[in-house]
Amino acid sequence: MMSTEPGDFSPLTIAAYAAQALSTDQRSDQASLTFPLLGLFGETGSLLSEVKKKQRDRASYIGYAEAVVEELGDVLWYLTVVAARGDLSLETIMASAASGGADAGQTPRTLASLQPAIMRRSSEPTAAFEHTLLKLAGDVGLLVAHHEAGHLAEPTVLADRLVTITRTLIQAANEAGVTLEAAAVKNLAKILDRWPRERIYPKPLDADAEPEERFPRDFHVEIFERQVRDRTYVFQRCNSINIGDRLTDNAMRADDYRFHDVFHFAYVAVLSWSPVIRALFRLKRKSAPKIDEAQDGARAILIEEGITTWIFGQAVDLDLFADMKPGDLPFDLLKHVRQFVTGYEADQCPLWLWEEAILQGYAAFRFLREHRRGQLHIDMNNRRLSVEALS
Repeated sequence: MMSTEPGDFSPLTIAAYAAQALSTDQRSDQASLTFPLLGLFGETGSLLSEVKKKQRDRASYIGYAEAVVEELGDVLWYLTVVAARGDLSLETIMASAASGGADAGQTPRTLASLQPAIMRRSSEPTAAFEHTLLKLAGDVGLLVAHHEAGHLAEPTVLADRLVTITRTLIQAANEAGVTLEAAAVKNLAKILDRWPRERIYPKPLDADAEPEERFPRDFHVEIFERQVRDRTYVFQRCNSINIGDRLTDNAMRADDYRFHDVFHFAYVAVLSWSPVIRALFRLKRKSAPKIDEAQDGARAILIEEGITTWIFGQAVDLDLFADMKPGDLPFDLLKHVRQFVTGYEADQCPLWLWEEAILQGYAAFRFLREHRRGQLHIDMNNRRLSVEALS
């Protein structure tokens, strides 16, 4: 789907979708079918799981319809990768699967041409949809069984199985009232949000604020431990002035969380966001009362602290993200972070940018944990947080 001007719309072709989807295939084992088959099997199971959740929590599960679109897009992506790794054209597979779904004598060129022009989107799973999903799971399971038996080395076997799966997938989308085009567009947007082709940093979130209410674009903060009577506290200084409260771990077992403000400074450096640091430096955007209340207020501060504590719980189980590089953080972790900040300005930040902020913050945290003191350099101009020894 492409649009250059308001009202200028071009349907997403099957070939264009396949090209874009394959450009986001991050795996290096591109001669193997194993990974995309595992993904196809897993995402089909996730689609079934969404139906199960809606049946179990009919009144309370409000994310069903959107989840179905997302999961259909994921299934379509893995189907595309399986076809490509088998040296098969997605257009050919879909043309065979349509079997009369397009105009007589014409090969379907767009995803939209595979489905009826008008469909009613369902907010709950129908009996027909449930039956079709079970058939889809069976079709995918048979494909995996053929792979394990070594039958997919024969191109016609793989093609026949993919045509059957695609036909069932189209039927499932029709019964759910979901266009495959919408599912494909959402899927590509999700992938590029996480793994962009080019990392272009958005402008700072406070770029339009009054100059005196913006974060400083380049500054240093000293963080160090000090004994006060029989307790150890972490202190912070900026421009030779103590800032914030002295901190302890606030936990039954010592875990050095008293250094956690380094994460907030990482959010400033990389995301240009931190209600916590904005309050600490008295940079609340008072000139814009709504922003001051909603984006810089107590509730936003609690959200940020909640995110930071939750991520720390995940990080402890993953060796504080040591040896992880961009692209390595769990996708689900980043998706949960996005859910935390929904409705706040930080939800504009792409997932890859959140990952950079988290990884840089934890690199600095690990340094402070080892050396017990250091000087942070918050460089918003280059979206970097670094730390060096403090003499």
